[in-house]
Parts: sequence; C-alpha cells; structure tokens
Amino acid sequence: MIRDPKDLKRYEPKERANHWVVGISFILLALSGLAFFHPAFYPLTQLFGGPTWTRIIHPYLGVLMALSFLAMFFRFKHLNKMTPADKDWLNKVGQMVDGDDHNMPEQGKYNGGQKVMFWALAICMLLMTISGLFIWRAWFGLDITVVRLGAVVHAAAAAVMIALIMVHVYAAIWVKGTIRAMWYGTVTRGWAKQHHRGWYRQVTGK
Repeated sequence: MIRDPKDLKRYEPKERANHWVVGISFILLALSGLAFFHPAFYPLTQLFGGPTWTRIIHPYLGVLMALSFLAMFFRFKHLNKMTPADKDWLNKVGQMVDGDDHNMPEQGKYNGGQKVMFWALAICMLLMTISGLFIWRAWFGLDITVVRLGAVVHAAAAAVMIALIMVHVYAAIWVKGTIRAMWYGTVTRGWAKQHHRGWYRQVTGK
C-alpha cells in the first residue's frame, strides 16, 4: 500500500515486532489457559495438539511473553509517566467517548488512558509471571498450598489482562487510523494533530 511521504513515523520495525510477539503469544496463552480454566473451553486444547501438549506448551509461551513484555516495558516506560495533563485527560474522557474531543488536554505520544493501560498490564504481567512460576510443577516442586495460591492469582490476573486487552483492541479500532501505526509504523499528520498534539509538535517542530 502506498503511503503519503508526509506521514509521521510512530514506531520502528523492532518496536512493532516486539508488540506483535507479545500480542500473538498473549492470544495463544489466553486460548490454552482458558482450555484448563473451565470444561466449556476444554476443546481449545485441540488447537495445540491435545491436552498434554497444551499443558506442556503453555508455560513456555508464558516465558516468551514475559521476556517480550519486559523488553517492551523498558522500551516504553519513560513515555508512560503520568503528568497533570494526563490526569486532566482522564477526568474529561467522558467527553471524548461522547464524540467531543476538541476540549481534551494536549497529549504527548500516549494519552492518559493509554498510560493507565500500560501500567495495569505491567502489574498483571508481573503477577502472572510470578504466580506462573509457582504453579509450574515440572520445574518448581513447591508446597501444594503455594501452588493453589499461585493458581488463584494466576487466574485472576489473567482474567483482568484479557479484559484490558479487549479494551485495548476496541480502542485501537474505534479511533480510526490507529491500527496502521502497528502495521506500517506510520500515522497521518491529521491523526497525530488531533489525538496527540504534544507529540505532533515534538516531531514536526510546529
């Protein structure tokens, strides 16, 4: 697809690759994890070659996602520090949901909602990684009480993370022109000026 040469670069190829590794591993983990969460989802094990292979593959996918997310965390954490403008944005988010985003505070590369999402996902990822190690009995033969506690925390963090990712995907679709940033790495100048004016000023000098 031909792109306007005036479009703005939002993500480098390595940043997009990092994002998609996290995203794809998350989908596979969600499907394999749900297969063992409730009998209604048990047929999902067939996507991974049966229940035995699903149980074997799941934790290794978890390691892949944890390491990929860690790389993404350190790559973007400095851009996700909350500011007074972000808090003001969150207070006015109702106006934007109603279709009026003209009075929203000027935002940098990420807005207040995206920053809250980033830190919430980071907390969930930390909880899921630690609890996942607790219940990985093939490598860590911990006390059964610890395993049970880990299983509860793992399931709760996973449920929250699935909900957060659903909101993340919906928001990307809802704000037209957002998805192309992760497909092609660029956004239009109009998109940047409307949704992230501070970042637009920074990259264009205007």
